[in-house]
Parts: sequence; structure tokens; C-alpha cells
Amino acid sequence: MKTQITITVLPDEEQNPKIINSKITAEIKKSPAAKELAEKGGKFESLFVKKSIDARHGQVKLHLRYNVFIGESAEAAAEDKLPEWKHADGKKSVIIVGSGPAGLFAALKLLEKGIKPVILERGEETSQRKRDIAQISTKDNVNPDSNYCFGEGGAGTFSDGKLYTRSNKRGNINQILMIFNYFGADKKILTDAHPHIGTDRLPQVINNMREKILELGGEFHFNTRVTELITENDGGAKAVVKGVRAQNTKSGQTADFCADAVILATGHSAGDIYQMIAKAAPSALEAKTFAVGVRVEHPRVLIDAIQYHGKLDANLGAAEYRVTTQVDERGVYSFCMCPGGFVVPSASGPDEIVVNGMSAAARNSKWSNAAIVVEVRPEDIPQKFKEQAKKAGCPDLAGLYFRTELEKLAFKNGKGQAAPAQRLSDFLDNKKSEDLPPSSYTAGLVSSNLNTWIPHFIADRLAKGFRQINKNMKGFICPDALMIAMETRTSTPVRIVRDKETFECTALKNLYPCGEGSGYSGGIVSSAMDGVAAAGKL
Repeated sequence: MKTQITITVLPDEEQNPKIINSKITAEIKKSPAAKELAEKGGKFESLFVKKSIDARHGQVKLHLRYNVFIGESAEAAAEDKLPEWKHADGKKSVIIVGSGPAGLFAALKLLEKGIKPVILERGEETSQRKRDIAQISTKDNVNPDSNYCFGEGGAGTFSDGKLYTRSNKRGNINQILMIFNYFGADKKILTDAHPHIGTDRLPQVINNMREKILELGGEFHFNTRVTELITENDGGAKAVVKGVRAQNTKSGQTADFCADAVILATGHSAGDIYQMIAKAAPSALEAKTFAVGVRVEHPRVLIDAIQYHGKLDANLGAAEYRVTTQVDERGVYSFCMCPGGFVVPSASGPDEIVVNGMSAAARNSKWSNAAIVVEVRPEDIPQKFKEQAKKAGCPDLAGLYFRTELEKLAFKNGKGQAAPAQRLSDFLDNKKSEDLPPSSYTAGLVSSNLNTWIPHFIADRLAKGFRQINKNMKGFICPDALMIAMETRTSTPVRIVRDKETFECTALKNLYPCGEGSGYSGGIVSSAMDGVAAAGKL
């Protein structure tokens, strides 16, 4: 028999097996399992499932969840197991555009059936990508194909590797985490309430996945940017995708790749892919809600003190927070909170500034940061961008043009990749900061009154949102709180429409859009699950 129980302990009790077992036993006796436990001679096995920190009410507590097995082995009763992958026989192949989590997990899913995945990635392998990323901060040099957004592993590889998701109805989260663990992620990701791998460890995990896919007969083509869909008309109403045309970003040469189907797993920053889809089938795109704002950075000790009510404990690690509120009928909320982390330059072009956050596995930097963003609906887009999209032949691209404009404005108000920034307290007083506090952002900062160039419908909601956040997190607004602009890549403003049952694009046969870039996920795990689902449907 299996039952699930949760016990509550103090931080210094977590590693005490006597206290843990005593609390588990006491909890079991409160349940219907008590009678069966007595009949089995009081014997049970417990399997740790999840840990969460509860810092409410001024007392830090740990909630520990266990699966308890009475009269059977915990190992034998385990429900989630690793998939069984087969060597591709080459009889069927599928092109996967993008090597982020959606693409990699789609490839692994195909290999369960022995179908050959052919992965095309516009960026570099992780080793060279790391060098390209370093050039952004040291030389203001943004490689448009190899950066924080593009390259092996996708946007999450060098920006934290957070694995927390609330998309628990989209797929098997536990199996996704087991696969990450199999390829080298710390076992703690299987039990932490907010698991993360760390940007210092995730690249090797991604490399291990690539080696397994190659070992099983898959292919990788790096520095290969898809520029066109190869289609034909079979007499039906929709064009049939037979493959893709791609350009080598080093040599400039083009090549055609053909297969039985194409999985489109590009990330949220691949604006050229939407232009490509718009050219092939404008009806395949639809505008969607997205969010833009700033990255807010505090000294880590300040956030820790707020969240742990002043009771700092090294064993608890850097404190996390998640905030959400409504301002003038739009959501204002935190995204990608990075405790003990860094703010990083995430532009994918040389004339734009985009910021993001990351943390190493230890989460031990002197700062904590999060995106604080405002919900932007299609009807909020300024008219000039709607006109621009209409002239381009696809009105649903208006949000993409607006996002690009915000990133260019940030570049105009910064200097190179040095980002425009302002003390949070000065932003609320509508004045330029005379100086700026120390920051983790290594590309540099330029003092700027963000109120003067961020559109008012965003800036005003941010200001109201910060004041509401401060009511629940006293001290969030302070002179040491720093706003760094712009945070624009929380999600894509465009969705590639697919059939709800088959996952095939509604306007193009044999094309299976998935992941963040297609508008169906937001984060590593949800993207991985969507890649698995798309490959499974295919």
C-alpha cells in the first residue's frame, strides 16, 4: 500500500533521521493506513518526494513530503521510470529546428520509436557559445546567431536552468526531471519544490543529451539557420511541408534538408522564423498576450531578510519570491526570479539591449534579481506597429515589432551593451539617479530616467505595481533596489497555430510547432513537455 504524507520540521531538524521517522510514524497513525501498518508489524519504507520552505508568520519551517510504502518496497513501487530509447533505423526521419529543451526532448521521444531526429541549430555548441557570450560583456560584440538566446541547449542553458513549472497537466514533470538527472543534473532536482540545475552545470547536461542522441543515430547541424520552408501542393487546401532550406552561418552556403515531418522548436527570440511563417502561410500566426518590463536587482541579504523575517540561516540558502498583482486591468508580476544570481545581457542583435537573470548552482552571489513585468495584450500595441504589421502582410506581427522597438530604445538610452538603469526609489520619484548602486551586470550601466522613454502604459503600471508589492514585502522599495531595462523575452508575442488534437500546424501540413517560440510553453520543463507531446502526436 502507498500513501503520501507531509511533515513539518524546523531547519535544524531536517537532517535528524530520528525526528523525521518519528514525525512520519505519527502522521501515518492519523490516517486509515494506521490499521494496515499495525497488521504489517509497523514496517514501512518512505521515499522523499518534495521539500518547500515556509517563511510565513515569522517562523521559518520546512514542509517535507514523502511517499510511504506499507508492506512493499519503495523502489519496486516507483511509478515513473526512464524511457527506453532505440537506435534510429533511418527508415523515417524528422527535422527538428532548434536544440532547446523542446527540440532535445522531442528528439529523445522520437528515439523511443527508433525515428531519426535531424536537429538544426543556428547557434554554436556550448563550448564556443560560452566564448561568444563572454564577448557580449567584454567587447560589446553580440553574435546574432550565438548568444544567451541562440545556441545549443536554448535560452535556458546560460540563464539559470530553472526547472520549476506550474504546468502539471501538460505532461509528466517527474519523468522530465528524471531524464535531466540521468544526464547529469543533481539528484536534488527530483525533490526540491523549486528545482534548478544552475548555469554552471546545465551546459554539461546538454552535452550529455547530445552525445546520447548521436550515439542512437541522430544528427546535429550547428551554425545552421533555417531560412525557408520547402513545401509542395498535394491538391489539398494546405501546403505540405517536405523539409527546410537552411544557411550555414559560417560559410553562407545554403542546403536543403528533407524528412517525413518538421518539428519547429525555435525559442521566443527567433523573430525571423515568424517572418518565414508569415511568408509561407500568414493564417498560421495569431497575436497573443506577452509581457515586458525590467529586471529588478537587490542585495541578496535584503531579500533574504524580507523573506525569512530577519532570521538569516545559511542552511536555508538564498531566498526566493514570487509576486503578482493587478494594475489597471493588467497583470504585473515577477518572472524568472534568480536568488543569489546575476543579471546578464541577452540581446540577440547588435543594436538592442535585452536583460535576463541567471544563477549558478550554489546561488551564492551577493545579489538577487527578478523580472517585474506588465501584461501586454494585442489591443495594447500602439497603432503605428499595427500599421507596420499590416503593411508587411501579417497584422499578427504587431507585437513583435513593438517588442523590437522597446529593445532598440533600451540600446539608444544605454551605451553598447551597458544597459539603462535607475534606482527604484528614483523611478517612483520620476528623477534620474545621480549614481547607481553596485550591480552584478558586468556589461555596465548607464543612469537613465526610465519614465522618459518606456511607454507610459507600461511605466505607470510598473510604478503602481511596485507600491503594491512593497505592501507585502516591506523594504522591497529602497535606494539599493536597482531597475535595469529592458526585460522583453519572457514569452513570445506571436503563436504558431496548431490543431489541439494532432499538434499539426493548422495552415501547413507536416509542420509541428512546439515550445516557447511557438507560443505553447514558458520555461525549460514546460518546453520539454511540449516537445515530448508534439513528437508523441507526430
